[in-house]
Amino acid sequence: MELRHLKYFVAVVEEQSFTRAAEKLFIAQPPLSRQVQNLESELGIQLFERGSRPLQTTAAGHYFYKQALKILSQTEESKSMAKRVALQERTVNIGFVGSLLYGLLPRIIHLLRQQRPNIQTELVEMTASEQIQALKEGIIDVGFSRTRLSDSSIRRVLLREERLMVAVHSSHEVASMQGGVSLEQLVNESVFLYPRTNGPGYSSQVKALFTEYGLEPRHLREVREIQLALGLAAAGEGICIVPESAQMMHFRHLSYVPLLEDAAVSPIFLTMRDMDESEDIRALLDCVYQVYDLEAIRYDRVIL
Repeated sequence: MELRHLKYFVAVVEEQSFTRAAEKLFIAQPPLSRQVQNLESELGIQLFERGSRPLQTTAAGHYFYKQALKILSQTEESKSMAKRVALQERTVNIGFVGSLLYGLLPRIIHLLRQQRPNIQTELVEMTASEQIQALKEGIIDVGFSRTRLSDSSIRRVLLREERLMVAVHSSHEVASMQGGVSLEQLVNESVFLYPRTNGPGYSSQVKALFTEYGLEPRHLREVREIQLALGLAAAGEGICIVPESAQMMHFRHLSYVPLLEDAAVSPIFLTMRDMDESEDIRALLDCVYQVYDLEAIRYDRVIL
C-alpha cells in the first residue's frame, strides 16, 4: 500500500464519484478504479457499496476513510516539520580578514541574524588566498577580503572602496597634519605592514600603492596583525597605514591622519563560488547594502 492509494481512495469518497475524483486528481477513470480495486484486494474488504448513487462507503470503508485522513494529515505535518527543521539547521560559513571586524561586517552579520533568524552563521578568520581555497573545498560559503585575487571558479563582487589613513603617535609631526598627508612625506618613516604572509594581501597592497606613485619607503617591517601594527605605532615606533574603519580601535596617544592620494583606498570584496545562487548569500548581500544605505556609503549595487 502506498500513500497515493490512500489519496485516490479519499478523493473518491469525498467526491462520491469515480469520474469527479479522476478529474480532481488529473488521471483517467479506469486506472483510478483499478487502484481502488487493488486496495480492496490488499485489505481484503469491500470499501464501497456497489451500485449506490451517489457512491457510498461501507461501514468498513467509512472507518478506513477516517484512518486514511489521519495518515495523510500526519504525513503532511511530518513533511512541514522536516522542512522547518532543515531551515533551522541552515548554516552560512563566512570567511573574513581580521581588519573587517573593525568596520561594518559585525553590523551586517547582526542584521542578517535579525532578518533571517533561521540562518546560522559561522565566522572564520582567514586570509584572502585561504578563502579562495576554502570556497573551492566547501569549507566556507562566502568570503570577505581586501585582496583582488582571480580564479575561474570564484566570483568576486566589489562592495566598496575604503579610504586609507596613517596611524601615528600624537607627538609625531604627521599627527598635526589633520588636513591630510601625502605618501611622499612618509618615505623616510618606519612603516609597519600587516599581515605577515607569503601570498598577496593587504601588506602587498600598501607596497603597491607606494610603487604606483614612484616611491620607495626606506624602512618597512611586516608584523603579524593589525592590532600589533597599531600598538607599535602608538608606542612611537613608527607609522601604520590602515583602512579608515580602524579608527574605532582606540589606543592612547594614537592619531589618524587621512592619506591625500586618490588611489589611497582599500577595496572590500565579497567572494563566492562562481555558480552559487544561494538565497542565503543574496540575503547577506542585501544586508550589506542596507547597512551601506544607513551609513550613506556610495556603492554600485550588484544583483546575484
